[in-house]
Amino acid sequence: MLDALLINAALLIVVVLVLWLISVRLGDVSFIDAFWGAGMAMLAISSFVQLADPGVLAFVLLAMTAVWGFRLGIHLLRRWWREGEDQRYERLLRQDREKGRFALAALVKVWLGQAVLLFLVSSPAQLGILGAAAPTPVTARAWAGFALYGVGVFFEWLGDWQLAQFKSDPANEGEVLDTGLWRYTRHPNYFGDACAWWGIWLVCAAVDPWLALYTVAGPIFLTFTLTKWSGAALLESGMKKKRGDKYAGYIERTSAFVPWPPKDDRT
Repeated sequence: MLDALLINAALLIVVVLVLWLISVRLGDVSFIDAFWGAGMAMLAISSFVQLADPGVLAFVLLAMTAVWGFRLGIHLLRRWWREGEDQRYERLLRQDREKGRFALAALVKVWLGQAVLLFLVSSPAQLGILGAAAPTPVTARAWAGFALYGVGVFFEWLGDWQLAQFKSDPANEGEVLDTGLWRYTRHPNYFGDACAWWGIWLVCAAVDPWLALYTVAGPIFLTFTLTKWSGAALLESGMKKKRGDKYAGYIERTSAFVPWPPKDDRT
């Protein structure tokens, strides 16, 4: 298993270096967001092909990770192609660009850092697949993981679709999306991300509880970053500046993360 993880790490480093060179040529690292999901799917595939006799849960974990990862990757790649450079990365690298050290800063501050986190977050899929040699029975814990993953994919896909539809209507310029899933949580797509990976972790736990113990840092960190670090917290900081009182009112009545009836419905 250690040898397989080292192969995965080497593959990740090679791909990251190639993408880094492309980002230097483009002068834009923003498409790294698309690699976040696609890279996890890539590591799941790499883990699977190294198994001589994969069990049923190896196939299941591969499918779960690939569906989640490639859907997210395609969605974010299309958004980057349509909208251009993400302002978060532009601000992060602005001074380095001005001082002529964009290439090194892009590698250290963006690509290598995210590669480490990507490897960590995807550890339940990697180790779960590598541990799921035949026979691997489908237990109640695995079914709970499937169910939670299904909830996550539903919230993520539908939340992204509703937001895209909202943005495509010029009449919504300057407005705040507060219908559909966005009425019950300010971040249905992030909530879906967290559910999907906790679901994958539960399936990993069905393969081997010890593997789940070794990999629990992955979904914990993902949930933290989605709620407190680079996800919801950073997004809401920008939305408060752009939407002012409208977004403040939305925050006041709408659950931050876990779906819940809005305050207007509870009074």
